[in-house]
Amino acid sequence: LLIDIGTDIWTAIAYAFQPAESKLMARTPRHPKLVKLADWGVGVYSYCYIGVLQAICCWIMFFQVPGLVDIWQNQGTGPYDLASDRETVVRGKTVYYWTLVLGQIAAAISATTERQSLISYCLPNKMLNLAFVFELALGLVSIFCAFMHKPFDTTYLPMDLVLKPLFALTVIILIEEVRKAIFRSLEEQGKCGWCLDTNSGAVVAVSDESGSEESGSESVEETETSVDGKRPLLC
Repeated sequence: LLIDIGTDIWTAIAYAFQPAESKLMARTPRHPKLVKLADWGVGVYSYCYIGVLQAICCWIMFFQVPGLVDIWQNQGTGPYDLASDRETVVRGKTVYYWTLVLGQIAAAISATTERQSLISYCLPNKMLNLAFVFELALGLVSIFCAFMHKPFDTTYLPMDLVLKPLFALTVIILIEEVRKAIFRSLEEQGKCGWCLDTNSGAVVAVSDESGSEESGSESVEETETSVDGKRPLLC
């Protein structure tokens, strides 16, 4: 609940105010039949790439809590007999949550552009920036304010465990910048677009044919010319 309400909702709303990235209108339009709005590429990006990156960073930071590795090796997921062990596990969960907040922000920042580098694009969406500030503030309140500890099963963190998860934010943004640089290079070579012809570089041809219906209204029929070797790409 804290993650969904505290991070996902506000960034999703703020994306409505996102300015377009450069060269967006210069690209070939998305083909409505070959590339859907929510196709396999979106699933792969979300669940097999950016989601996995966030999970890896969260677990790495989780086990940065002193003594937590020994507790998991000896007692697994509990129950824990000692109050000190329970407190250590809660501290680990709090670090996991804080890392996820930073990872979500990193993913949101990276998703503001598809291929343009953040160095040139920067952070022009003021609403999104406000959402980031709110998420960070809520995360810190959940860590340092006692009234949040019991409802959300969090606890106080020492400053080193607050700063270490910045690793996740930095790594995710850097990896995304490398991915975008690779796709920009492929695009300049004519090898990256909505659809890639692996044989001869042919392009999908789309023609509009107008016809009249019995009611008198006009309809537009799209016809496709398919070429072997063509496939939608993640880029």
